[in-house]
Amino acid sequence: MLPFFHADSATVNQPTPAIVAQSAVRRLPRLALLLLCLAYVLPGFIGRGPWKNADVAAFGFMAELATGRSTWLAPSMLGQSPEVDGLLPYWLGAWAMQLAPSWITPDFAARVPFMLLLGLTLAATWQGVYYLARSPRAQPVSFAFGGEAHPTDYARAMADGGLLALIGCLGLAQLSHETTPALTQLCLTALSFYAVAALRWRTVMPAICLPVGLFGLSLSGAAAMAALFGAGSLLLCLLAPPNTPQTSHGGMRRWVWPIALTTLGAAVLAWYLGLWHWRIDLAQGGLRDVRSLGRLLLWFTWPALPLALWTLWRWRRQLLSLHVALPLWFAAVAIGTTMATPATDRSLLLGLPALATLAAFALPTLSRSVAALIDWFTLLFFTGCAIIIWVVWIAMQTGMPPQPAANVARQAPGFEPTFSLIAFLIALTATLAWAWLVHWRVGRHRAAIWKSLVLPAGGAALSWMLLMTLWLPLLDYARSYAPMVRNLSSQMDTPGCIQTHGLAQAQIAALKYHGRLDLAPAGPVAHCPWLVVDATAQGTLAQSVDMRQWRQYAVASRPTDRNESLLLFKRR
Repeated sequence: MLPFFHADSATVNQPTPAIVAQSAVRRLPRLALLLLCLAYVLPGFIGRGPWKNADVAAFGFMAELATGRSTWLAPSMLGQSPEVDGLLPYWLGAWAMQLAPSWITPDFAARVPFMLLLGLTLAATWQGVYYLARSPRAQPVSFAFGGEAHPTDYARAMADGGLLALIGCLGLAQLSHETTPALTQLCLTALSFYAVAALRWRTVMPAICLPVGLFGLSLSGAAAMAALFGAGSLLLCLLAPPNTPQTSHGGMRRWVWPIALTTLGAAVLAWYLGLWHWRIDLAQGGLRDVRSLGRLLLWFTWPALPLALWTLWRWRRQLLSLHVALPLWFAAVAIGTTMATPATDRSLLLGLPALATLAAFALPTLSRSVAALIDWFTLLFFTGCAIIIWVVWIAMQTGMPPQPAANVARQAPGFEPTFSLIAFLIALTATLAWAWLVHWRVGRHRAAIWKSLVLPAGGAALSWMLLMTLWLPLLDYARSYAPMVRNLSSQMDTPGCIQTHGLAQAQIAALKYHGRLDLAPAGPVAHCPWLVVDATAQGTLAQSVDMRQWRQYAVASRPTDRNESLLLFKRR
């Protein structure tokens, strides 16, 4: 215990609950942090095909733009508009496909900019936490005889903790590796968050990132959230104290008019392009099943949300300070949108950088018992996940143990396991790195302030890496439309023109990409020899075509979901 201070008395008598010594803010090695980020970002983008549903549907619209079959201001696919009324995500994928050399597959080319967006999200979150931690009211208690953490070192250590908290969030893994508007919105939210956090200290980068973030959100289908983020940031600037000697570029009040004009400009742009839509639906949003929403909040945001709630309690006397108020507002907007709109998980995704920031500010206030509880739970959970992944992979390769092998055969009929030496070596390296990390955590650097989030971030990266290496062929088979499309295409001797009825956007995109099929909407005008119908829409087929001209020819189902089938009809 530090001299002259006790944790409880410091909370009452001092302006900050953070009591941090210089020994606790040692740097997380930059190479280790970079390797962790790469191990999290790259898997999931490399080596797979487009997955159902949102991933392949978004890719379909990108391909339509890239090949000139759709207009840039109104993306469409077989007469259908995207479910998310954004433009920028589809532009990025289409531009990447147009610029990519011929030896790169179109689906991987479309994923390249989204890979960069995820990396930029991690970097912007680190920078946002760093500048918030440099705020005067976020600094730890000064000791009577010195030895407290240096402001810059303290901010750097807190930023490391915030980045680890973001990587450790369970809900980030899948959605952040899809080529969908959700990832674009996440990155632009993180950029906006960083810009406001750095207003007190920097001029050029916030002046660039804030317009990019808010205008980009409007162009990505989140115009309302851009307006709310901008309005909250404007209010914080109005409530900010006047310029102080600690701020190197003046105070935040000088940004009132730039933020107001940027927010207004983003709203006007969305209105002009027809991207402003009211999606609030309390009947299916705020009044939804409370238990299901609670479960989503718990697992999707773990471990950031519990730590964020602890931050709000321990820093409750500073709720209006920038380092608490800014992430609290961004998180509240995302959680409120989650409760009031049907797009639950993808709305909640935008709150993860802010929740990770709040989680970082819980680190200086955690007791040793709480930190140990987090470590042990994380160690058992992710070690158990790794063991399960390895056991199932061994069963797929050897048939032993028999029960996991039987489960895979039952859940994925027709799947043929393959062995990849590269994937095996990467997975083995990741597992050994996890074992070393556990040994390091319990043995050295016990005083580091970010120590409690090393295992959650490392465990999340390990599990994602193992899934995207050992299980990637199985996941690609289970989540891809390619097997169903191959089955359907094999039934047609001369495909030619194919009419469609009742197909989802993901199914249309899959037929176009995997089958290279020429599709047209069903109707009396088209005279195609084949007709493909979703099984759930068979009851309305007679409204589009004359059934006397068609006979059912074959049925193609997804191997891993017999409830999803396509009916193939041939003209009589």
